[in-house]
Amino acid sequence: MQTTFTHHQSAHCENGVASNLLKNNGLHISEPMVFGIGSGLFFVYLPFLKVNHAPAISYRSLPGQIFNKLASRLHLKIKRQKFSSVASANEALEANLKNNIATGLQVGVYHLSYFPDEYRFHFNAHNLVVYGKTETDYLVSDPVMETVTTLTHDELDKVRFAKGAFAPKGQMYYPINTPATLDLKSAIIKGIKNTCRDMLAPLPLIGVSGIKYVSKQIRKWPIKYGTKKANHYLAQMVRMQEEIGTGGGGFRFIYAAFLQEASVVLENEELKILSKEMTQIGDSWRDFAVEASRIYKNRSAKEDAYNTIADELLSIANREEIFFKKLKKAIR
Repeated sequence: MQTTFTHHQSAHCENGVASNLLKNNGLHISEPMVFGIGSGLFFVYLPFLKVNHAPAISYRSLPGQIFNKLASRLHLKIKRQKFSSVASANEALEANLKNNIATGLQVGVYHLSYFPDEYRFHFNAHNLVVYGKTETDYLVSDPVMETVTTLTHDELDKVRFAKGAFAPKGQMYYPINTPATLDLKSAIIKGIKNTCRDMLAPLPLIGVSGIKYVSKQIRKWPIKYGTKKANHYLAQMVRMQEEIGTGGGGFRFIYAAFLQEASVVLENEELKILSKEMTQIGDSWRDFAVEASRIYKNRSAKEDAYNTIADELLSIANREEIFFKKLKKAIR
């Protein structure tokens, strides 16, 4: 069994799956447009929730929310299903493939055999498309991979029913109704307003305030926990930023591309200017990641390294606060 499906590589898995599934259904919406309309840019710090023995940090909205918000704002209908057993999950997926329906799946990363070993760990919010099946393998379009790949039947079962936080429970999703015309202007404005609201939220652990809070915590980590644990916390932050979900600089570059496209659709030159500013902020996130990696690898030559890196993060937070206030005004 094999559906008619074309693989397109993307920077982020959920954006890529959403864009690829929509293209497969005749709606050519780019990855940046998916991300922007779906209000994917976010920040939350959860010190009371540990991931890999370090405080949880997310640079994106909850898994599934990007596609759900995109669908709501463009009046698409998406079907989502979870399952209590492997057998029922496989039966539903095979029924879709027989009906020429390429299907998005939320999966765990640890058992993805085509991932390099250093990227395989317990993280259950990855997304891919299954577009066919042979006697031994499933045909997989993982949007972060350059080309299509495969998973054995057992491997797909393992990733679909991975245990732990955000356990996917066999979750699959796919468009069931797409309109003939799209009101992109309205959807773009709603997406931008939502992102500005999230990033400027007056809560200590969310958005710009959350980034400032983490900056304060970084200063305390070496004193409070010792160098080894502080280095682990910093390494986890960078991993979540640059390796899991493209959350730091990567998301800023995607959002900058969205604003570039949005400036044309809305005929708003201010968005084009802000696109360039967001690209520069993305560069600063990447610089932060590089300097942080030097610290936790014990390669930093700076005497007061943790305070220096905290200063860098605070500077980014202040720039983002100014940026999102300008963006909010630009689409009134």
